[in-house]
Amino acid sequence: MSPSSAAGRLGLQQFAMAADSLAIRSLDWDRDRFDIEFGLRNGTTYNSFLIRGERTALVDTSHAKFRDSWISTLQNLVDPTRIDVLVVSHTEPDHSGLIGDLLALNPELEIVASKVAIQFLKDLLHRPFRSQAVKSGSRLELGVNPDSGINHQLEFLSTPNLHWPDTIFSYDHGTGVLYTCDAFGLHFCSDDSLDSDPEAIAPDFRFYYDCLMGPNSRSVLQAIKRMGTLPPVKTIATGHGPLLQYHLSRWVEDYRSWSRQRNRGQAYSAICTISQYGFCDPVSRAIAQGISKTDAQAQLVDLRATDPQELTALVSEAQAVVIPTPPASPDGELQQSVGTMLAALHSKQLVAIYDAYGGNDEPIDTVAAQLRQLGTRPAFAPLRIRETPTEATYQRCEEAGTDLGQLLMRARTIQAMKSLDASMDKALGRISGGLYVVTAAQEGRSSAMVASWVAQASFQPPGVTVAVARDRAIEALLQVGDRFVLNILSQDNHQQLLRHFLKRFPPGADRFAGVNILPSAAPGGPVLADALAFLGCCVRQRLEAGDHWVIYAEVESGRVADQEGQTAVHHRKVGNHY
Repeated sequence: MSPSSAAGRLGLQQFAMAADSLAIRSLDWDRDRFDIEFGLRNGTTYNSFLIRGERTALVDTSHAKFRDSWISTLQNLVDPTRIDVLVVSHTEPDHSGLIGDLLALNPELEIVASKVAIQFLKDLLHRPFRSQAVKSGSRLELGVNPDSGINHQLEFLSTPNLHWPDTIFSYDHGTGVLYTCDAFGLHFCSDDSLDSDPEAIAPDFRFYYDCLMGPNSRSVLQAIKRMGTLPPVKTIATGHGPLLQYHLSRWVEDYRSWSRQRNRGQAYSAICTISQYGFCDPVSRAIAQGISKTDAQAQLVDLRATDPQELTALVSEAQAVVIPTPPASPDGELQQSVGTMLAALHSKQLVAIYDAYGGNDEPIDTVAAQLRQLGTRPAFAPLRIRETPTEATYQRCEEAGTDLGQLLMRARTIQAMKSLDASMDKALGRISGGLYVVTAAQEGRSSAMVASWVAQASFQPPGVTVAVARDRAIEALLQVGDRFVLNILSQDNHQQLLRHFLKRFPPGADRFAGVNILPSAAPGGPVLADALAFLGCCVRQRLEAGDHWVIYAEVESGRVADQEGQTAVHHRKVGNHY
């Protein structure tokens, strides 16, 4: 089965991935969204694993959409009543969606998970079950497989916030396989079950990290540090995408270097969330993603799962704190955590609030008034969510986060501009460029930016490069495979467009309001009616270059409106800003 032939289909794949160990991969070829706000280009997989020692363990289940095929496949592999243990890496529905079905087949099944995960499952399953709570250093004996003679012993690592608060890693001492669920994963569906072609999966691996792991880079580094206490890892069995085996050092080093880079700055924001309440999780991640586009750091803090001492430290030491509207009638533990969070706030911080949209929220204005009474300063205007979040909602949240990150990094940015050698600064500024407006739109999201660092990059195929600052809102719409429009401005008629697209837009604002556009002239984004020419482009590669991404795109279409017109030119005097 190939990706093209499997469009719109679900499939199952199983293979022996280590001694006495089977991978069961649920192939979702055509899924195009993840957690609503993140677009997928290559589908995804949901991976579960069967380990046979003297006892049998299953690591994770699958998404509920695979109920019939996954259960029947499992029954062909093993009698469900002979499964002794289910290891729940975390309780996100795409990995735990069939736990109830499994318990119906085997009521004596013992669930092994973190303490927080077990509590989540009690609220989710509404039925009694046997359980064992584990943490870093806990071990589970599966015993010796009678055929291979290998002793399978699972050692657990607590890895909260990767990317859910209840996450654990499981290491099989018998095979050297580390089961990591979301961490080190990627949304990539193919018949290739291992990382045999690293260049094919690298862009999706990075995109997945940026969206889901980057906002918790502190937690990523702690997890890698804990991994260092284990014997050699031979395979990382992820919850999404191919298993990692051929290029392990590359993937781990990528996570380490990216996370260290995110932690270099002094400023960080604590983005508080209430797991499994309303839309807290995706909204908080969208805000964190926006902050992370700048050099400021973002740390997600789950109010349900973070212990009081750690919660106090994370909130009190943050330069900015973003909090959700809590339930009007929270449970006792959550109420205590909310109180701990509020007590940790102080007047030197920037604080913002967003609607959790959980159906039972305290009014956002009431919470905002409470924050003012504490003497905090607003980080951005309250994010009011009055309907089920859409792509535009998440874009607004992300842009609010980016504005906050830029605010936190303002002093550092000015210092960096002043530190550049004056002569070199002036010489660098003599590099001139044209004036362009890049536009992009997809599935309810749209954006635009003025660009001057644009160049033709290839003849065959015709290609261009565009340098895009990491903190530009449009950057999220310029991933590999995305389409955009490069609008070339005219020397004789560009001032009005330039003024419009250079102004600062509030989060979620329509960049095209009041502008004459041709919305369907090219795929990828609006064409500006007053542009000299346009090129319809498709992103093929992205190169990380300091504080910018260099986007290489193939040109798929184009048209000139005025054959005699000249491209507007941008001349600078210094090289430390546009």
